[in-house]
Amino acid sequence: MYGSRGAGMRASTAVLGAALLIAGCSSGGDGDKDAGAKITQQPRSSDPFWVNPDGNAARQVAAYAKSGKDSEAEQIRKIAEQPTGEWVGPENPQQEAQGFTEAADKAGRTALLVLYNIPHRDCGQYSQGGAADGDAYRKWIDGVAGGIGDRSATIVLEPDAVLHLVDGCTPEEFHEERYDLLKGAITKLKSLKNTKVYLDAGNAGWGHPDQIFQPLQWAGIDQADGFAVNVSNFYSTEDSIAYGKELSAKVGGKHFVIDTSRNGNGPYTAGAEDERWCNPPGRALGETPTTKTADPLVDAYLWVKRPGESDGTCKGGPKAGQWWASYALALAKASK
Repeated sequence: MYGSRGAGMRASTAVLGAALLIAGCSSGGDGDKDAGAKITQQPRSSDPFWVNPDGNAARQVAAYAKSGKDSEAEQIRKIAEQPTGEWVGPENPQQEAQGFTEAADKAGRTALLVLYNIPHRDCGQYSQGGAADGDAYRKWIDGVAGGIGDRSATIVLEPDAVLHLVDGCTPEEFHEERYDLLKGAITKLKSLKNTKVYLDAGNAGWGHPDQIFQPLQWAGIDQADGFAVNVSNFYSTEDSIAYGKELSAKVGGKHFVIDTSRNGNGPYTAGAEDERWCNPPGRALGETPTTKTADPLVDAYLWVKRPGESDGTCKGGPKAGQWWASYALALAKASK
């Protein structure tokens, strides 16, 4: 159910960080600006995560401004000036992870990376795919770790991977391997000096924490910094905090992060229930990313899903992960 980037986007992002580093586009100070869409970094004190000055939203701002659509440009700027997750592609994990973390490091910020490449991903739905097998996945994780090195990174690990073991979507024959792969990924990534790892743990609307806490333990949550909730979904921050706190109590008091990227109007309640998560109309941007949250157990509000990128080919949307300007504009206009 989670958008993954297309091949063209992955190819361009493989060298993004290095290009930004050479060009000096990533600002080291809070007031410096990129020459294109003039995208700034957020203040370190409240939001230590890196804003990509060359992301899809930033490019859309520049395109609107160039064509004289100043109102539209300012709406999309609401997205472009916030840090969003960088979804590392399957082909060049080391190069991409290095590029993003180098660019973030130059700006004095932390890179937010999303790792979404588990074998048998998304149960054959819109974002199906993933590594060919367990060995390929381990090699991919090694590449990500090699690219990060000692630089600062926060990782959201494998959206849906544990949830789909619990809800029956992933066949039983793959369960043991998946637990082993997730546990191994956490161990590898936590061996890095400045990397935090949050394992995806579903959302407030799928079921009950009683159903997932033990699978999270089997997947290695004890070694992680915590878990992530509401990734690519729309449940309110209040409901997400309640769900996360109840789950935290069952996994040793672990902290958690919440994806607030598109939850400003809460979940969609019309149409087919099994596709309410996919490009729902009438949604809005949620709380902007910050480490200053409403609860001490919540380490951050993050924009893990990149607002404006499609959930899949439903409700008129393009393929999962592709930029959809009209949807992005609607999210921004509806936000407070």
